[in-house]
Amino acid sequence: MAIDALGNSLNTASSEVSRSNLSQNDFIKLFMTELTFQDPLEPINNREFLAQMAQFTNLEQARLTNDNISNLVSINATLQSLGIIGKQVEIVTSSGANITGTVSAVNFSPEGSLISVKQADGNFLTDIKLSQIKTVR
Repeated sequence: MAIDALGNSLNTASSEVSRSNLSQNDFIKLFMTELTFQDPLEPINNREFLAQMAQFTNLEQARLTNDNISNLVSINATLQSLGIIGKQVEIVTSSGANITGTVSAVNFSPEGSLISVKQADGNFLTDIKLSQIKTVR
């Protein structure tokens, strides 16, 4: 009965932690709990633990690599947007019209870089996405 109760409490604890937030420390805590309450007649296989630890380490490294690549893409987009300040651009508006002007500013938001374009008549278009740029001169 005690094993069933332990199994129920471990299932409850593990369901409260989302998979994306499970850290290596959490994995080791779970493993130590498993070691503490293991059946002496059927001990845990060390090879299985090492394989699980290697898989977890690989998963963590893949996640960190993905985060680093995402940061690199964001930095690259920022640098590209800064590089067009003062350049003449042709943009396509949301209504489909082509407008030419000079990039006067870049605004950064969580959704990405947004530019402001000064038209020949002195009017400004703001909050233009980089994807709306058709040509840079």
